[in-house]
Amino acid sequence: MARMTAAEAAVHIMEKEGAQCAFGVPGAAINPLYAALRPRNQIKHVLARHVEAASHMAEGYTRAKAGNIGICIGTSGPAGTDMITGLYSAAADSIPILCITGQAPRARLHKEDFQAVDIAAIAKSVTKMAVTVMEPAQVPGTFQQAFHLMRSGRPGPVLIDLPFDVQTAEIEFDPETYEPLPVYKPKATRAQIDKAIALLQAAERPLIVAGGGIINADASDKLVTFAELTGVPVIPTLMGWGTIPDDHPLMVGMAGLQTSHRYGNATLLASDFVLGIGNRWANRHTGTVEVYTKDRKFVHVDIEPTQIGRVFAPDYGIASDAGLALDVFIEAARELKAQGKLRDRSTWLEECRERKKTLLRRTHFSETPIKPQRVYEEMNKAFGRDTTYVSTIGLSQIAAAQFLHVYKPRGWINCGQAGPLGWTLPAALGVCAADRSASVVAISGDYDFQFLIEELAVGAQFNLPYVHVLVNNAYLGLIRQSQRGFNMDFQVQLSFENINTPELGVYGVDHLKVVEGLGCRAIRVTDPEKLYDAFQEAKRLAAELRVPVVVEVMLERVTNVAMGTDLDKVTEFEDLALDASDAPTAIALLD
Repeated sequence: MARMTAAEAAVHIMEKEGAQCAFGVPGAAINPLYAALRPRNQIKHVLARHVEAASHMAEGYTRAKAGNIGICIGTSGPAGTDMITGLYSAAADSIPILCITGQAPRARLHKEDFQAVDIAAIAKSVTKMAVTVMEPAQVPGTFQQAFHLMRSGRPGPVLIDLPFDVQTAEIEFDPETYEPLPVYKPKATRAQIDKAIALLQAAERPLIVAGGGIINADASDKLVTFAELTGVPVIPTLMGWGTIPDDHPLMVGMAGLQTSHRYGNATLLASDFVLGIGNRWANRHTGTVEVYTKDRKFVHVDIEPTQIGRVFAPDYGIASDAGLALDVFIEAARELKAQGKLRDRSTWLEECRERKKTLLRRTHFSETPIKPQRVYEEMNKAFGRDTTYVSTIGLSQIAAAQFLHVYKPRGWINCGQAGPLGWTLPAALGVCAADRSASVVAISGDYDFQFLIEELAVGAQFNLPYVHVLVNNAYLGLIRQSQRGFNMDFQVQLSFENINTPELGVYGVDHLKVVEGLGCRAIRVTDPEKLYDAFQEAKRLAAELRVPVVVEVMLERVTNVAMGTDLDKVTEFEDLALDASDAPTAIALLD
């Protein structure tokens, strides 16, 4: 067998497991791994400016394409702790990423060596496995197990910590005969699906709630097939947005407290049965469980058995990969259809579609400073069906979910549970690295944008072009809105008068100068009538210059976006749409 360093064996295994790209920052304790990566040059490397950003780039890379596993690499000590946020984000959303950290030599552990921290202990609660490898000969098995765990059952991240002398030690390893371990995914039985279908058949007003597990399973086409066979309307969760195109007749809106549609909430409240597939009943989707579950039955299909019953007890639960379950659902539905036993859902669907036509929010505002609703209206006009949107949290994300349109799986890439500020920009770069020809549009408020703004230089250096829509109100807008309940507006204003750019008034940071200083391009828009042209110009510049292009939109300082405490208690702060001119890009009005 061949002799090589343990670090070289790790690189061979990553290649055999399909790794093609890594994001990271070299350092003394991880240099042996970089020394193994460099001569082979099979795994491309993107140099981040911040190690947390590298972990979010790895997330974006994984989320962009089925089968991808993003890799983030850092040295010992603070590099690992910086990547904890990325590991938490990935774990919360069932996203597999591999985090590799360097470590002090084994003899120096527990001696308070420089940048020596027990990162495996810190990372255990936000990973499927976190381990410091103490024996060089265990490196191949550890990496093999890492990929097996990341892909099996509920997907998730792994951290491998490699002491310096473990990386450099020579071991016997034969890369030619290496094979990945078989992936384990639970599969629903026909008896289980028959019981779920019987409950569905007994319902008068059923819905399918389509979660992110369907996208993880690359099974969106199966979801659409099953919905079309049964005629049952679909409500995607925020993580499942795109499993069914927004303009599909069976897509009847999203439900929730914030990232939802008026018609989606009304339809869920009118239902008497919900089949949840690949979802986790997140609180931003359900609100109070008592309101969400009242007078309706539930079947829950999830890849992780312990997710079933975690939020509330369904009437029936099935532990299964979403795609494998949908295979059996389709089989059973086709048999019932052939026998003429599937119920006609046309009357119920027409009721749902009527709500979609009438319960609309207004988007067409002509005021200056610009109202955010108008931004998303113009984005719908400017960006096509092939667009991939990337966002994390804030009023910008909430409004985007209320007003934008998504037509494909992985067309909405969102940090669903963790929601760390700063996530959007590096995640968008990871999406671009996964497919450099993709049409990627990121959406940020000014605070999210400023958190990891330095990563724009990564986009310039590695030619990762995309359009970043920056909606600037010089506020922590979502927190300001939540502070209304405490009758305060405290420590959430980002406004100040910039001595170098007095024409900005109180908007403070001159994002155009910062963006251009980092090697990218930027456009500032103050007139709502110029939004469309600015978006078109941004697309042109990104394609021509192959760098990120930022469109900064100067918003009114205070906007309250619709949200509430329950599905039946969402407060609308703006006038609602009365006719087509109030919401010209609404899907129902385009039918």
